Amino acid sequence: MTRSCTKHNYLVKDVRDLPRIIHEAFKIATTGRPGPVLIDIPKDIQFAQGEYFGPDEVTSSHAYNPRTKGEPSRIAEAVAMIARARRPIFYTGGGVINAGPRASALLREFQALTGAPVTSTLMGLGAFPAADPAWLGMLGMHGTYEANHAMHDCDVMICVGARFDDRVTGRLDAFSPGSKKIHIDIDPSSINKNVRVDLPIIGDAASVLEDMIAAWKAAGHQANKAPLGDWWRQIDEWRAVQCLRYNATESVIKPQHAIQRLYELTRGRDTYITTEVGQHQMWAAQYYRFEEPNRWMTSGGLGTMGYGLPAALGVQLAHPGSLVIDIAGEASIQMCIQELSTAVQFNLPVKIFIINNEWMGMVRQWQQLLHGERYSHSYSDSLPDFVKLAEAYGAVGIRCSDPAELDEKILEMINSDKPVMFDCRVEKNENCLPMIPSGKAHNEMILGDVEDIGNVIGAAGGGLV
Repeated sequence: MTRSCTKHNYLVKDVRDLPRIIHEAFKIATTGRPGPVLIDIPKDIQFAQGEYFGPDEVTSSHAYNPRTKGEPSRIAEAVAMIARARRPIFYTGGGVINAGPRASALLREFQALTGAPVTSTLMGLGAFPAADPAWLGMLGMHGTYEANHAMHDCDVMICVGARFDDRVTGRLDAFSPGSKKIHIDIDPSSINKNVRVDLPIIGDAASVLEDMIAAWKAAGHQANKAPLGDWWRQIDEWRAVQCLRYNATESVIKPQHAIQRLYELTRGRDTYITTEVGQHQMWAAQYYRFEEPNRWMTSGGLGTMGYGLPAALGVQLAHPGSLVIDIAGEASIQMCIQELSTAVQFNLPVKIFIINNEWMGMVRQWQQLLHGERYSHSYSDSLPDFVKLAEAYGAVGIRCSDPAELDEKILEMINSDKPVMFDCRVEKNENCLPMIPSGKAHNEMILGDVEDIGNVIGAAGGGLV
């Protein structure tokens, strides 16, 4: 039952095997591409007694040693391709985060040498600083206009620790059709799984990036300045579209504005962000800007509503002096709401910032844009009073629906030394845009909120609004 959703699993049949299995399991789970390992311990083993021994005494029964060093000839070929590129781009993912802070530092160093722009998947946010001029923002279904167009029009794509998932690629047969693709990944099964690449390099992201920097310098490569200048001028034209702009009002809080103010008021603090799953998750990825790795915890391909609050508790335990905020939706937060009692019981001052639009917003958005506005079971008309609910658990409850009071109440939340549930009442029917509609390519994005969206999606060639 668990084979398809675990990296490995064990059934313990002899208590003498238990120490070895536990140490093996941690090694398998945390090396190579990280993943869950299941240890099934039957009741008789739970009651048995055995001798414990440490990880240094383990003789593993599994030869699990992932390749971490990239093939030198392929690394040399890759840096030569990048040096010749006229429109290069770094497409980075969660593998850079998993490879540790050194990988992020090396990515920044290599970008400075090559002059190429950088974009990232949802899981890679923070590996490259959002304040850097080379940062294009997140790419994919709810990525930025400039990131998606640069991916579509690049001539050399350097994929580091990403898996070409469908939320990133859009329509596969129209994905970056004119580019040569370099794919760096520690997991051989990710190579050519979704997209055929021209040059695969199997290895740890930090190790490969370090070797690429050394090879670049040893060969005396220089950034291809003239065509790079043209490339950046094109990117600046795409940036000028200002795809993340929105119309703020004095009468109702826009969800984008709520997260933007949350970012501004927490900037400079030691802050960690977790999220649930839905529109709020995408708005957080768009409007909360990350400068460091491991400050962003979110459920990516798993798409698990309810992830954010338990994740926030874990982060707060690991970083007791830090500000930990779960950016949540009013539906997702109820999946694991009982864990608020854990926060209160163990004095974990997590902040739950609910973007409350009374809809399962991403479901409603897809029903509007892709299913002829046939709304079914996506509106929540029996929501709890979140302030009273927080108080019932012994936490602090705050509610805000007035844009003029937003800053004051956010500061009240982040300065509290207790768990806080913030009910931020926002515009109910706001769509999370820009968006690549289902079945469209990177250069067929919807930018603005439109009334007759069906005409846009159904238009020949997709079209841009």
